[in-house]
Amino acid sequence: MTTLEETGLQRRVKSRQLQMIAFGSSIGTGLFLGSADSIQYAGPAVLVSFAIVGVIVFFLMRMLGEMAVEHPTSGSFAAYSREYIGRWAGFITGWNWWFTTIVVGMLEMTALGTFLDFWFPGFPHWITALVSLIVVLGLNLLRVSVFAETEYWLSLAKVTALVLMIILGLLLVFGLGPEPAIGTQHLTAHGGFMPNGISGVMFALVAVTFTFGGIMSIGTAAGEADDPDHAIPRAVRSVIWRILVFYIGGIGTILLLAPWNEQESNESPFIRVLTGVGYEGAATLLNVVIVIAVASVLNTMTYSGARTLRDLARSGQAPAALAKTSEKGLPINALLFNGALMGVVVILNYFFEGKIFAVLLAIIVGTELITWAGICVSHLNFRKRMDAAGKESHFKAPLYPVSNWICIVFFIAVLAMMAYLPEYRMGLFTLVAWILTLTIIGNVRKRWVK
Repeated sequence: MTTLEETGLQRRVKSRQLQMIAFGSSIGTGLFLGSADSIQYAGPAVLVSFAIVGVIVFFLMRMLGEMAVEHPTSGSFAAYSREYIGRWAGFITGWNWWFTTIVVGMLEMTALGTFLDFWFPGFPHWITALVSLIVVLGLNLLRVSVFAETEYWLSLAKVTALVLMIILGLLLVFGLGPEPAIGTQHLTAHGGFMPNGISGVMFALVAVTFTFGGIMSIGTAAGEADDPDHAIPRAVRSVIWRILVFYIGGIGTILLLAPWNEQESNESPFIRVLTGVGYEGAATLLNVVIVIAVASVLNTMTYSGARTLRDLARSGQAPAALAKTSEKGLPINALLFNGALMGVVVILNYFFEGKIFAVLLAIIVGTELITWAGICVSHLNFRKRMDAAGKESHFKAPLYPVSNWICIVFFIAVLAMMAYLPEYRMGLFTLVAWILTLTIIGNVRKRWVK
């Protein structure tokens, strides 16, 4: 597999940093803001939706982890699709993940303005987006070890804050503090645990899928891990308890503390709940952490997108100039190119402030499914090749191949629900148009580049 040769990059991401990058990429706008949409769909039963998507993500992470241990590469999704499905699949998957990192970066910069409204209502969001882009791009232009260490501390801060919020929530629920016990009434009041029925739980899967999107960026960091044989399995194994504690635990705390039908999609349910129970100081502190969390995801997407673009260039599927690395081992041209594209959201926020978040979110759900499908199918072919050669993987994904087919059925179900829900149809149309565009470009390129 040619992608094993990571010439130009440097293996300086330590095990503890890789684990925190996995944390950092999955705890951001999706959890702190996007979760309000999923709660509106399913009510308290959104916990079931999170559990379902959590199982899917766990399967996918184990599939990705198995391939990454055997072939650690910064190209990740594109490299595995190219090797185990075909060059056309690597072309589509690679450019799609690159596109995802750009759109997620745009969304995080937009969300920063929303969260800063907590202190500075009316402050122009385009300025917030511009400043955040300059800071994060500057950070990524330093050594990869600086990026990794910064991401470690940013992620540690938000993980710690989430744990403290869950603990505070449980104290309030069971009356272990100065306030009377809130109890578990909010889980069954206001229409019951499943107020919108099974359909509500199913519709919530679409919004919840967005929440988990960035978690796959651990694959692009694997190529620069200093000890991939040990660091990657350790990071992947942490996914299951991260899902239980940070997603189900965090959302469960919100549902216990306040009525589910009081959540609004343009406000963080975490902040709303803490303010509602009289903990304005805690809400202020948590908002600081949320801003850090959003900046952290923006930081990780900037890192991941540049590595993906560099891999595409090295494989001849992007302009060769984008493969250039600096003396510090940084894909300098790819970083600058991506930064310029993400900067478009500054202009969008200037002209359409408050109107582009929902559109970006819907687009991201569709692009995530392409990445996840690429991992799933690549793993199927990877295992077939390993079995045919009589080789044993060092970090086998569980329930192969049943888990792969479960994931594929899930992808189809989410696409069907995107077609049904008006707010996600734009994302589905964009997904179809994006795949067609990539297919056309790929075919034209094949004819002209021999």
